[in-house]
Amino acid sequence: MRSRIVKSFSPLKALVLCAAVAFASGAFAADLSPQSSQADGVAIRVKPTDVSPGASSWQFQVTLDTHSGSLDDDLAKTAVLVDRAGKRYVAVSWQGDPAGGHHRSGVLRFKALSPRPDAIEMRIQRSGEAAPRSFRWQLK
Repeated sequence: MRSRIVKSFSPLKALVLCAAVAFASGAFAADLSPQSSQADGVAIRVKPTDVSPGASSWQFQVTLDTHSGSLDDDLAKTAVLVDRAGKRYVAVSWQGDPAGGHHRSGVLRFKALSPRPDAIEMRIQRSGEAAPRSFRWQLK
């Protein structure tokens, strides 16, 4: 019986099965890995946690760390999403550690972009820094 199963399993069927398994496991999904930026003694790490097509708001886990100074950023005011056309979208809310201290973490929320773009960029403009910190992800 085993030989009958092996004989009926053609290379084409094997290829189709492998493709189906890879697709189902998310091998073709967008890469939403965390991204980090280190400058002026402050490390910022951003990870999209929900940018799904059906979400009403998009959520990003944001962590700031420093060993000097105080992290007084108002991320709801200093962070924006930017689409490929350059249009900016302001944050809706910050839910996390309050301003101050050396370590902060929380969730930054934005209204979901519609239509959903192929890529997004988050920019965080820190006080005293000439250029914004930039974090980019491909969505499609």
